[in-house]
Amino acid sequence: MHVRSYTIEDPITFETVYGQWFTGTIDDLRRDTIYINGQAFSYKEIAAISRERTKLSNRGTGVLLMTAGAGLFAISAVNGGLRHDEPKDWYKPTGVIIGGALIASGVILVATAKKYYTLGGRFKLQYLQIGRR
Repeated sequence: MHVRSYTIEDPITFETVYGQWFTGTIDDLRRDTIYINGQAFSYKEIAAISRERTKLSNRGTGVLLMTAGAGLFAISAVNGGLRHDEPKDWYKPTGVIIGGALIASGVILVATAKKYYTLGGRFKLQYLQIGRR
């Protein structure tokens, strides 16, 4: 399955097999070498590539759940204030449980969201030579 393509002038963040992270713009692609900000790397030296998601992912879903939980608490406080209730009566046990569960599950999703593709097992980096030889 194809996940992502990179070409000249694309931004990229990756980790080398030596444990260093590099961020920059691809200057050139020649043979099996990737030139980033004036430095040359063989495509075989790349161990992981940072993931940039544009669609909803675990991180986006987690942020959405945390926002919904915080919104539930805010709405309960506003409604309690508008009804002139005592502050201790603003939150019902079911509202606290649901709001807490939304925030906790959002935190778990954000914390466990993988932020990069580790190359070697499930993901592979293929260098495609297109054009003149």
